[in-house]
Amino acid sequence: MENYIKEINQEESVDFKQLFFKFYRFWYLFIITIFTALTIAFLFNKYTEPIYKVATTVMIKDDKSGFDPQAMLGLGNLRGAQNLENEIGVLKSRSLITRSIKALDFNISYFLEDNFVTRELYTKSPFVVVFDTASVQPTGVRFTIVILPDNKFTLTTEGELASLYSYSQHKVIEGSEVNLKLNGTYKFGQEIKSENHNFKVLLNTNYVPKEHLNKRMVFIFNKTADLVSAFSGFTIEPINRESSIVEISMKNPNPEKAADFLNMLTSVYLQRSLEKKNQIATNTINFIDEQLLGITDSLQLAESNLQQFRTTNEVMNFDFQTEQVFTMMKELENKKAELIVKNKYYVHLQKYVIEDGGDIDGLTVPSSMGIEDPVLTSLINELTRLYAERGEALMTAREKNPIIASFDDRIRINKKTLEENIKNIIKTSTIAIRDIDSRINSLSSRINQLPGTQRALFGIERKFKLNDAIYTYLLEKRSEAQITRASNLADNEVIDDAVIDKIQPVFPKKTLNYTIALLLGLVFPVVYVMGKDYLNDKILDKKDLEQLTSIPLAGHIIHNNKDSNIVVAEFPKSSIAESFRSVRTNLGYFAKGKDKQVILVTSTMVSEGKTFTSINLASIFALYGKKTLLMGYDLRKPKIYQDFGLSNTEGISSFLISHSDVRSVIQKSPLDNLDVMMAGPIPPNPAELIASERNDELIETLKGMYDFIVIDTPPVGLVTDAFLLMKYTDVNVFVVRQNYTNKKIFGSIISDIEKRNIPNMAILVNDVKMDRGSDGYGYGYGYGYGYGYGYGYGYGYGYYTDDQEPQKKGVIDNLFGKS
Repeated sequence: MENYIKEINQEESVDFKQLFFKFYRFWYLFIITIFTALTIAFLFNKYTEPIYKVATTVMIKDDKSGFDPQAMLGLGNLRGAQNLENEIGVLKSRSLITRSIKALDFNISYFLEDNFVTRELYTKSPFVVVFDTASVQPTGVRFTIVILPDNKFTLTTEGELASLYSYSQHKVIEGSEVNLKLNGTYKFGQEIKSENHNFKVLLNTNYVPKEHLNKRMVFIFNKTADLVSAFSGFTIEPINRESSIVEISMKNPNPEKAADFLNMLTSVYLQRSLEKKNQIATNTINFIDEQLLGITDSLQLAESNLQQFRTTNEVMNFDFQTEQVFTMMKELENKKAELIVKNKYYVHLQKYVIEDGGDIDGLTVPSSMGIEDPVLTSLINELTRLYAERGEALMTAREKNPIIASFDDRIRINKKTLEENIKNIIKTSTIAIRDIDSRINSLSSRINQLPGTQRALFGIERKFKLNDAIYTYLLEKRSEAQITRASNLADNEVIDDAVIDKIQPVFPKKTLNYTIALLLGLVFPVVYVMGKDYLNDKILDKKDLEQLTSIPLAGHIIHNNKDSNIVVAEFPKSSIAESFRSVRTNLGYFAKGKDKQVILVTSTMVSEGKTFTSINLASIFALYGKKTLLMGYDLRKPKIYQDFGLSNTEGISSFLISHSDVRSVIQKSPLDNLDVMMAGPIPPNPAELIASERNDELIETLKGMYDFIVIDTPPVGLVTDAFLLMKYTDVNVFVVRQNYTNKKIFGSIISDIEKRNIPNMAILVNDVKMDRGSDGYGYGYGYGYGYGYGYGYGYGYGYYTDDQEPQKKGVIDNLFGKS
């Protein structure tokens, strides 16, 4: 078991090495892709405009706890619980962004063009453009300015169908598209005016001649709508799930500009919240001011009449009973004054609900006028809440949405109920005033018994005190409302302003880009190599053979880099000759030690090297001192004679048709102990001749004459000749060519051979590249087959060489007919 585990570990180790050298073969591809990827990353980092992230945090308070000045002064508690999502919707609303943009000086953008990179200058611009808001300006057009010496500059622009924009109205002038062209030299401070524009260019304190002289700079007039769209891309997220503090962040190439916008956005947001909160007190003050305008004149007239009457008439002091009447009359007049003011409020409220029902911003709540009617207060609070919820729903829905329609129905029902309630209150108030009037009339009858002068004084004083009571009551409520407005604070607050200290760009992330480039530089070659391997349908390594067949391997023949096919004879000490020696040794095991052997060589298709293998296998047996015969049994396409430079006029075919005898068809080769029998003339029926009894006679005769017979046959994937000859053989060698033999074809043919149960089949891998990592073979192949790498990496180390001159060159050339 331990040995089995060690074997597995060794195989895995070899696999990793094989994989490494597979990639190592394409080292140049790794260098090229890594260099290219890093270069692209460098250029991207250098010329991409950096993006910065700035952020501010705001606390959104959603509780009702804490001190409320409105409740203390009797103005009611209208501070509803704020919903975090709704407040985020308000912050992202177009109206709030528009208000923030208008409060900032973003109407003109300034840029500097430098080395193919355009960056915004914002507050660092060396000049400023001052324009007339009463005139139209061309928006979206690039004005290019170059500062010259002597307080001058060149200004050029060209734009087709430029839109003219009115900054006073904040809108594009309809039908105002013009073709704009400007090219000239101007002085700083000079008015540049036409029907399409009117502005001046002024230098500011940022101007440094060494830095800005002769540099190309650009300025652009911006539309408010375009700025709103550009600055709507900020994000709002709570800092954690349990908190009501939100972070408002924005990514922008100009961090200063983004920070100014976010700070202005939060400022406008708090200001809006405070304005909404102060609306009740403001409405109350406005209502009281309207009432004071009328009562002031009446009070002044009554005061003047009283002063004049006291001056012109002598009035005696009242007795105790008269004083009591006057005191009771005064109390009734004060109550009447209060009821009159409240009745006016009811009439005002009724008119407001009926005529201005679609807008509640000008609504004055009852408590602000000293009215403590719980039903009326509840109805107004409910109406206010419904309008607020409807407004929030409109941020995400349209007017025709069923949710909005539901709010409209509820508001309509509430208004009808409120209107009926006000009518009833007005009736009750009128009855109360009539009751007080009757009581006053009753007292007046007692006053009529007084002397004329005293009655006149009493009447004048009564009018004065009534107006004075109304005026005092209104002033008191006005003061309360002013105190409330002054004491109000925004419910929300800014925790941290947006700042740009030590800010780092969030894009491009240079380190990450270099890392990605390096990884891509490594991944692309790996994908290429592995993809090439995966898509390759050729046999590459031992594993491919093991997956397709269980037939054992006899060895491998390395790639032939010589100009000759008879490499064993001409280069007996070469590495390829040594690989044939290894195969010769392994074949002895397949033949089970027979002294005389018949070896058949075939393959699946042409050009796999079976003839090359046959020639050199026969040569290696001859060099071993064995009498060897090489038979060219490819009767359809004979070509062995070409390699040996011999004649093909007589051969196997001529013997099989009885035109020649055995001796006449055997030819001597230039190599000792090696004879060659050519195929002979191409017959019309090669399969029939091979299957004839004459062929049995030929093989039996030759077995008695030679120690080793090597038969070169046609490919079994094309014809059946090899199968007919396998009954004579001791070993059948199936040649597979690395990176050439098709897996599917080989698998189909070898499966058929296995089904035939043909004995002593062996596979020989030809044309193996011995450089490290060459498609899987070469390194580590051949272990266990009698041939390893005992001499180190590569063949030789003094035992054999691949750079020797061919042996017996003159003799071989002579016999082969070479000059």
